[in-house]
Amino acid sequence: MEMMALKEKFLQFKDYEATDANELLDFTKLLYMNGDLSISEFRKIVKKLEEDGASNPDQLQVTSGSHS
Repeated sequence: MEMMALKEKFLQFKDYEATDANELLDFTKLLYMNGDLSISEFRKIVKKLEEDGASNPDQLQVTSGSHS
């Protein structure tokens, strides 16, 4: 699936245009989990979206503290 097709599918599904690459990344994950994208398509799209500035939310960092 090309980026243009992804954007069109997003528009049809959400009824508005994606405002940034992160929205498209989330939508791409949804399509993959629903079986609408193969793993190779998923990886290709994620790579392109990351090049366009998409990123996953920062992971929580757990630090261990000393207990008194």
